Amino acid sequence: MKRALLSIIAATAIVLTACTGGSTDTGTAEPQAVFPSGEPSFETGQDAVVEVVERVLPAVVNVVAESSQGQGEGTGFIVRSDGIVVTNFHVVEGASTVTVLTSDDDPVEYDARVIGGDIQDDLAILDIDATDLPTVPLGRSADLKLGQPVVAIGYALGLAGGPSVTTGIVSSLTRRITVQDANCVECQGGERVYTDVIQTDAAINPGNSGGPLVDLAGRVVGINTAGAGSAENIGFAIQIDSAKPIIEEAANNPSAPVAFMGVQFDFASPEGEGALVAGVIEGGPADDAGVLAGDVVVLFDGQLVSSTEQLGELIRSHAPGDRVDVGLVRADGSEEVVTLVLDLNPTATT
Repeated sequence: MKRALLSIIAATAIVLTACTGGSTDTGTAEPQAVFPSGEPSFETGQDAVVEVVERVLPAVVNVVAESSQGQGEGTGFIVRSDGIVVTNFHVVEGASTVTVLTSDDDPVEYDARVIGGDIQDDLAILDIDATDLPTVPLGRSADLKLGQPVVAIGYALGLAGGPSVTTGIVSSLTRRITVQDANCVECQGGERVYTDVIQTDAAINPGNSGGPLVDLAGRVVGINTAGAGSAENIGFAIQIDSAKPIIEEAANNPSAPVAFMGVQFDFASPEGEGALVAGVIEGGPADDAGVLAGDVVVLFDGQLVSSTEQLGELIRSHAPGDRVDVGLVRADGSEEVVTLVLDLNPTATT
């Protein structure tokens, strides 16, 4: 029986469950906020799940990512009161804008940017411009036991009405799973490999990705990441112990803001003949300036553009807010120079 069950699980397709579809001051002069204590501030009892949800829910957020492929949604959770949010990287992968909405009945909306993370480990750390936010403490996944009750909170299936709450137990602590992710250009063969992840029977559905898996003391012990296709009662979460160093490094040493032009380039552009614009991000700097798909960028801020790679370097050498002149050769062969104001790249770590 055990061998047959393992065969069924091994044959089940594992699926990512992320998508259902300003500028932030990162100066180091201001004192750094501290992470909240992992000690619970309430006693667990018969209504432990209710108490956990009441405590954790204010720190759970909806993460909405806009890209050329449309809109995707996931979940995140606030770990520092000055606006540090944890989610999965695949939730924000390739995004042109990232928005964080609180779980209030009347959600507060914030622009967000990625300040760090790890693409291979599927972690993204976001920063939003806010203070005195509710937080959830980080626990220790090393202390988890098989059969221990856990609670998953997230924006499952993108349903209206706020986050969903599901409960279950820790089913395994040593799972190794492979997940298809065609959008991850850094992943070998378009596959993400997660090792030593938590398996739980708490329902984890599309939209839950990046949300917290918490113990009955209200501490995050895992980051909900994947569900097992059509199989029931099988979900997976990244162990929080492996994520803590990445979270702390990004929060304490955020990446510098990176400029954003708001275009997608065709990397097949002939060498020495500029950079071919394959797509324009709606509402981005290039769109506002009148850049069109099919244009070839031949001049950027007074410098000749010989390749897509060089143009990327020129954009990154500028700061958000810089005004630059961009020389274009239109699809009909005409030439034009437009002026645009570079924006903030929300996913600079890509």
